[in-house]
Amino acid sequence: MKMDSLRTPLPQDIEILKQNGQFELVNEMIDLRLKKDIPNALKERLLLEKEILKEYPKAFIYTKEQAIALIQSHIIDFSEEEFDELFKESAFEFIFDHGTMKFKDDIYDNLVKVHLDYRNRSDEMPQDDTILEQTIQELIDENEMKVKIHVRLSLKVAKEDQIPGKVIRVWIPIPVEYSQVEDLKILSYTQGGIVNDNTVNHRSIYFECVYQEDMEFFVEYEFINHVIYHDLDASICFDDGKDFYLEEVEPHYVFTTYLKQLCAQIIGDETNPLLKAKKIYDYITSHVTYSFVPAYCTLPSIPEFVATSLKGDCGVQASLFITLCRIAHIPSRWQAGLYAHPQMIGNHDWAQFYVAPYGWLYADCSFGGRGYREHSDLRRNFYFGNIDPYRIPSARGVLQPLEPDKTFMRKDPYDHQTGEMEYIDQVINPDSVLSNLEIIEIKKVG
Repeated sequence: MKMDSLRTPLPQDIEILKQNGQFELVNEMIDLRLKKDIPNALKERLLLEKEILKEYPKAFIYTKEQAIALIQSHIIDFSEEEFDELFKESAFEFIFDHGTMKFKDDIYDNLVKVHLDYRNRSDEMPQDDTILEQTIQELIDENEMKVKIHVRLSLKVAKEDQIPGKVIRVWIPIPVEYSQVEDLKILSYTQGGIVNDNTVNHRSIYFECVYQEDMEFFVEYEFINHVIYHDLDASICFDDGKDFYLEEVEPHYVFTTYLKQLCAQIIGDETNPLLKAKKIYDYITSHVTYSFVPAYCTLPSIPEFVATSLKGDCGVQASLFITLCRIAHIPSRWQAGLYAHPQMIGNHDWAQFYVAPYGWLYADCSFGGRGYREHSDLRRNFYFGNIDPYRIPSARGVLQPLEPDKTFMRKDPYDHQTGEMEYIDQVINPDSVLSNLEIIEIKKVG
């Protein structure tokens, strides 16, 4: 299903009912509209909306009273008055469900991730960035670093959605061999898998077979992550006329009037391409608060969402950076996959931008923004132009097709991080796609 139809507005009556949380009624009205002779673009938008509507009840589960009780169970002396003040500051994601305000399922996790004072009052273990900061400093001192990353990724279907005897299709992400990725070795995988070649932007190992009860699909691989530190010097930078990765791409990399005005305000009269990118990075890291957001497919324009709400997670911050850079005529692109640190592994998105004579550089606004909030100049400065060696890029570009492409809507059409599953003639509930990410070894080499 094409996500670019997000740019098509919903009919006003459907939009109003959706905002009130009348999801069943909206579905019924969409079905009636689809039976009429309506424009093809509107038909595509309404079909997509039927899929999007499934996301809201799953993610927004707490009433205000339940949300406060959850936070109070973890944070000492947390009050309703504090909740109300945080709400006014746009700290929480919410919708209306049949007229009742509902808050997102990760409301507590988001609060302690973003607000250090609440984290200090909670029963959370403090996050230790010692290894990361040591690695960054070592990379700065040595100018380059090679780290071997050895991981195992697997997918299973939850019991309630298992259908033995039906043909199943499975995509498990593997690294795209470009940029920092070197010497990829696929060590083992479930029998029958087909490894995508390196031209596939959302690269996978693909399986298609008759499903057997409790079947697991896995891949184990290792590669060298080779990163080079750049001590950037704006005085040697120039616009060499490269015209790639500058275009608008619907539905999200769109140069709206608001985004063009914001870009002009941020950049001012600066003409140096590196300094223009730095101004964009500094604005995002200092003005945008990290926040978990609803499923990306529920956001008609990701860059405008983050540029108006001034909050968002790693992917929406990367999208804003990319869009503003392209408006400023700085080539920029998406890179995403996993953050594989010796102590953890999980999903992550970041950006790259091109400036001569350096070529492709990195920008991780969410890591840089955390450095800003925690008064770490080391981290904030490093993540403009550079990247740590703990990355597994399996998505070269946003909203790219799988190979072979998926028949039904993807669990995550934007990224390719933990994998996708479907029966050949039937959707598998995304909540029933169980993924496991396992670090076998991460060590410096060379």
